[in-house]
Amino acid sequence: MMKYILIIDDSPTIRTSVEYTLKDSGYGMMHAENGVDALNKIQELVNKGDEIAMCIVDINMPQMDGITFIKKFRENDKFTPIVVLTTEAEEEKIQEGKKAGASGWMIKPFKAEQLQSVVHKFLR
Repeated sequence: MMKYILIIDDSPTIRTSVEYTLKDSGYGMMHAENGVDALNKIQELVNKGDEIAMCIVDINMPQMDGITFIKKFRENDKFTPIVVLTTEAEEEKIQEGKKAGASGWMIKPFKAEQLQSVVHKFLR
């Protein structure tokens, strides 16, 4: 069984940057470009007997935004950490994300050490 960190962002540059930052974490990396894509990939993993260790998700994405993804993910999984990585710094958005079930919130652009520290905090 493999454990994955799922990176959900509509920007390929951000997905690649996050993966590079976390490459030594000991987890597999999986990318999704929006919430719909992410839910499909999670189902594929579960069907193979693998699991999601953590989700890192953007808020503003086409098809299904990050808040909607978090709500849908939380219907079946109350415990897996979800860290929001976004340009959204408004308190209202942050509260909406936390209410939906986000475990943490980081503002882009991020520093590698900051992201590594947050991931380590949730996955130790």
